This record gives sequence, C-alpha cells and structure tokens, in this order.
Amino acid sequence: MLEGLPPTPGEPLPFADRIHIRAFRLDPLDVVIYAAPGVTGPARAQYLNHWHEASFGRGFAEAPLHIHEADAPWVDVPVTTFSDGDAFGEVQSIPIPGHTPGSTAFLWNGYLFTGDSLWLDGEDWIAAVLGDSDRAAYIESLERLRAVEFDHLVPWGASAGGLWHAPADKAKLDAVIERLRRGEDR
Repeated sequence: MLEGLPPTPGEPLPFADRIHIRAFRLDPLDVVIYAAPGVTGPARAQYLNHWHEASFGRGFAEAPLHIHEADAPWVDVPVTTFSDGDAFGEVQSIPIPGHTPGSTAFLWNGYLFTGDSLWLDGEDWIAAVLGDSDRAAYIESLERLRAVEFDHLVPWGASAGGLWHAPADKAKLDAVIERLRRGEDR
C-alpha cells in the first residue's frame, strides 16, 4: 500500500474482467477518488475522473459526488460539478479531456490519479481511446501531463493481478503519446 492511500479491493469491470478497478480514500483528508465496489461509509467528498465511473451504479461513498461539468449530462445520479482548474483544498484538479470531454486528473501528495485516461497493463502505461473519444484533445492532455510533477501514477483500472500504481516515468507517458499519434487506441 502507498502511504495514506488505502485502495478498495480490485474488482473487474463489468465488460472487461481482465481489468480491475479500484477507488482510493485519501488519508487524512477523508476524500474518495474514483467509484468502485468496496467504497463504503461516509466521506467529505468523492471525485470522479469521468462519467463512466458513475454508470455502474455502485461504489459510492456517503458523500457529495463531484464530476467535471462537461461529463455531467451523462450521469444519472445527483452530482456537484466543477470546472477546469478548480482546486479542492489539498487536491488539485487537472483537466485532461480526450477519453471523455470532462476527464479530469487529480494530484495529491505526489499521487497522480488519471482514471482510465492512463491505466496500467502490467508495467505498461495504456490509453483508452474509444469511438467517441477526441484523439487530438487526448494527445494534448497527455502532453500537458508531461509538466506535472508527480511520484506515482494511480489509475482507476489496472490489469487483473498486476500493479495498481506505478512510479512516475515520463518515457512511458511519451510512449503513450506516440502510440496515439500513430493512430493506435492504447
């Protein structure tokens, strides 16, 4: 476990059982990042990276649920919206549109939470370009992440049985950007 970052147990995505998702409670802030089975009890707030997290209807804390305003139209549970660059105390939001219009990374104590805009397949960093993703915005967002100082990548999803976090590695980020530029979806 990373210090101050207890994860929920990994649970398979309903449509891709080889990918496990997790949520994280930021100690001592009592804030939850992501939605995933295993989130229980009250919290001060819960932040979603993008609207897909809300579509499974579970994994919510007893807390206000926050999502970027650009993704709010696709969410059918009550949410509080935020805009680009809003800060939440010690948690910094970083807009990373592309996977979805409102995809947002969060930075706290050196941990960069990227949802599934960047996720882990074993030791590889992977993107998730979908049919309705904006490839150009995705690439711009990943290029913007190059300037972010962080110690660990902490995505929403990771391959089953694999690592759920990884040390910062700008070369792996650059490799994702290059794959997307070549037209690959990962």
